[in-house]
Amino acid sequence: MSRPLYLEDSYLKECEAQVEMVKESKYVVLDQTIFYPKGGGQPNDTGIIIKEGDVYSVVYVGKFSGEISHEVDRPGLNIGDRILCRIDWDRRYRLMRSHTSAHVLASILCNRTGALITGNELAPDKVRFDFNLESFDREIFMSCVQEANLLFKKNIPVKTYELPREEALKIPGVIKMAEALPPAIPRLRIVEIEGVDRQADGGTHVRNLNEVGEIVFLKAENKGRNNRRIYYKLIP
Repeated sequence: MSRPLYLEDSYLKECEAQVEMVKESKYVVLDQTIFYPKGGGQPNDTGIIIKEGDVYSVVYVGKFSGEISHEVDRPGLNIGDRILCRIDWDRRYRLMRSHTSAHVLASILCNRTGALITGNELAPDKVRFDFNLESFDREIFMSCVQEANLLFKKNIPVKTYELPREEALKIPGVIKMAEALPPAIPRLRIVEIEGVDRQADGGTHVRNLNEVGEIVFLKAENKGRNNRRIYYKLIP
């Protein structure tokens, strides 16, 4: 299995790797990677793979049967090739900021209302969250955004670590997705924002809340019975 370097250090911008498998000339598995595969509401990374001066664009990254597959724009990579991976860092860093902001906002809203997340989608330009709230109250959403922005001005560390599954599941609020359970693995990765939130999570995050910046409420929608949707974006 590919070693997921993005979980060990989300700030890695490039790494060397070896091609372990190639399917249909364009789906490439590496021995290790910094490219985040699409999942958990977070989009995949994009970037390039370089082999002896030849550049291949990475247009999609996904996880299939436990393997991280990189789709490149053209054939030419072969098993055994030594290559250099380089991600689109500006895009990744914005997604890291968005993901951390989403944990904070979800924690505030869940603590205030008891709601759980029913869906989410991160994008470089905006974030979407769905919650199972009975009443539609735009003012609640806006108030939670204001509280989150106060936290983003503070020097609050964001840490990641692993815990045994049973121990992790005892943490109040460690799962904020409705009708969801973490994967059946013996140890869970925890993202802890000190004094704010602890969640089981496999995404990339910033190291401190003061890196997030500011978020701006865009709109809230009523998506049906007990389903409310909020959109917001990062500034800048």
